[in-house]
Amino acid sequence: MTATQKKANAKATESIEAAMAAGKETMETAVKAGTEAFKGYEDAVAYGKANVDAVMKSNAIFVKGVQDFNKVLFGLAQASMEDSVAASKQFLGCKTVQDAVEIQTALATSNYAKALKDSGKITDMSVKLAEEAGQPIATRVNETVEKFTKPVAA
Repeated sequence: MTATQKKANAKATESIEAAMAAGKETMETAVKAGTEAFKGYEDAVAYGKANVDAVMKSNAIFVKGVQDFNKVLFGLAQASMEDSVAASKQFLGCKTVQDAVEIQTALATSNYAKALKDSGKITDMSVKLAEEAGQPIATRVNETVEKFTKPVAA
């Protein structure tokens, strides 16, 4: 093999090695980009799943709250029926109009106080339910705001 052929072979080998190195670098960059893209996809899926989980949790809290409302309202209706029966018995026991007026006045006062107390209870339950049902979604919103504002602030 002549010196010229050796130089040509060396140059060819050098060129092939350079091309292989460039190809390897390109491949590594592509794999890295693919890995980052896949990680981004995984993050997007996890973010979406967390959002769905928050909505489902919020919905479960809301459904339980509605069930609690129904129990309370049923209890109030039952108590009202019992009070009506008791009031009817009192009216049947009246001997004078004056007795009936006194019973009616006492019942009106008692019913008004109960209505205020019961409406306060229902209002408190409503506020508590709204806060509890909204909490999982509010938490997700806060996490999202924090996540998207961190890169901007940094």
